[in-house]
Amino acid sequence: MRTFLATCAIGAAAMAVPAAAQTVYVNQGSDWTPSLRQQFYTQDQGARIMPIAWMRALTLPDGEAFLHDALARYGYLPMAGRQQADLPAGFTTNGTGTDMAVGMSCAACHTRQIEVSGTAYRIDGGPGIVDFQSFLKDLDDAVLAVLATDDAFDAFADQVLGSGAAPAAEAALRAEVEVWSKRFHTLIDRSLPDPAWAPARLDAISMIFNRLAGLDIGEAADDYLIPDNIAVADAPARYPFLWNAARQDYTQWPGFAANGNDLLGLSRNLGEVYGVFGEFHPQPKTGGLFNRDFISVNSANWDGLSELEKWIWDIGAPQWPWELDQTLAAQGETVFNRDTADGGCVECHGKKKGKFRSIFHTTYATPVLDAGTDTRECGVLARSVKTGVLDGASIPLTGTTLGAEASAFDVLAVSVVGAIVQHGLSGADKDFMALAKAAGDTPSAEDDHEVLERFSDLRKAFPTGENAGVLKSAAEPGCKYEARVLDGIWAAAPYLHNGSVPTLTALLTAPADRPASFKPGPNYDIEAVGMAAEQSAFDQVIETTGCDQLDSGNSRCGHDYGTSLSEADKKALLEYLKSI
Repeated sequence: MRTFLATCAIGAAAMAVPAAAQTVYVNQGSDWTPSLRQQFYTQDQGARIMPIAWMRALTLPDGEAFLHDALARYGYLPMAGRQQADLPAGFTTNGTGTDMAVGMSCAACHTRQIEVSGTAYRIDGGPGIVDFQSFLKDLDDAVLAVLATDDAFDAFADQVLGSGAAPAAEAALRAEVEVWSKRFHTLIDRSLPDPAWAPARLDAISMIFNRLAGLDIGEAADDYLIPDNIAVADAPARYPFLWNAARQDYTQWPGFAANGNDLLGLSRNLGEVYGVFGEFHPQPKTGGLFNRDFISVNSANWDGLSELEKWIWDIGAPQWPWELDQTLAAQGETVFNRDTADGGCVECHGKKKGKFRSIFHTTYATPVLDAGTDTRECGVLARSVKTGVLDGASIPLTGTTLGAEASAFDVLAVSVVGAIVQHGLSGADKDFMALAKAAGDTPSAEDDHEVLERFSDLRKAFPTGENAGVLKSAAEPGCKYEARVLDGIWAAAPYLHNGSVPTLTALLTAPADRPASFKPGPNYDIEAVGMAAEQSAFDQVIETTGCDQLDSGNSRCGHDYGTSLSEADKKALLEYLKSI
């Protein structure tokens, strides 16, 4: 028997809904310390949802404050002793005074809590069991309600500005809220799918494309909108786990992004900031290497992004906190190491050295394969959008000049790469200076082209780089996805990239016999290894489709490896997967 537990009682804030009497922090290695955890939960990365005073003044239809439970109703998780007790883990602040905004970081969506027999187990870097769609919809509705009547706005203004504020201040506030609501409602109204993603899932790629192309690059400086660039985000994916994320040599579910060093990690994380409420509006400019300014209106917290990426290397895979049958696990390891044709896993999911990305780290090889699973995400990869203020934008490094329309990926690549390189060449950041500049504080224009080559790895961060072939699969049968190293896989339900299978037991079942529907939630089944059949935290149900609807976004088809194993071999394999 082996148990790995590190316990810590959580005193939830008075305004928060208590989750459980005790929260157990699962052992994730000696490098992952309590102090790092607290920093991970609160480190700002530059996202700005809205002024925090606004969110604190919003109410729900029943009159409760929007933040009354620290967003626990959506599955976001409390923090012990946090000064801002109305904000959960992963919700951050930046700015000061009236400019202080509330935002999100990767910890909001990549911190997991599961429950067994009334005890909550916290897993840092785990796929969040959160209902992001309901959060977005309720936030939109709350702001629309503020603007619906004069009485509602006056009550809101009293909370934000204080009673007795000057009429001019109230008028200015109303104008700001109206613009915010116009932009946000346009995004929500056009993006959110029916049926909903459901807790534990999100169409992140579509939402990044929608925010960047729909809200950030319009030519009208009052709202920057290009509404036609916003598409329904109906290719949901399970939140990936973060342990090993920095070690993969390719990342993102379709495996289109090279990975494994700080520069590639920064490109991955900056794209996330654009997708979760970063303020970003590129501007025309003349002279130098760029014909656009990507950093003057860009809220990215470069230091914060660097810190978060550094900490991701420290998050270890969670160790199974309950009893293990070591003899059975050893038998399961032999099953895991069989050839794929014999029901084994090692060919796709074993630990093999990946591509060289850094002198400081090694990576795991990340095969990108078509396992016969849902194909809808490949259609998302092929989207084209209007380029707005980026029409004619070019970055020497990418070799791309955008026309009036371009692939959404090219727009994202230009926006991310342009911002990173401009920030590095600006000299505003000493770490970037060391990375980006050759000897001399102020290189000449001629030297800039040589300096630019120091960022050459960024070419690999998007399908326009060495893995451009992934886009071709969008027009072909099937869709390829990454095959990750499986350490900690027991804590990552639901399974397949689209979260269509609730347990590992179900994944080892023939696709036709997998559950056609299930409730996602934190209740955990130790035997089936995944989400328990009975859930009470959320009322939503994930309805899955079979192999006849492989492009539904919710197909449970594919990845039938191991489904023909004997029941004894399946039991042994599950025990092994618990142990790694």
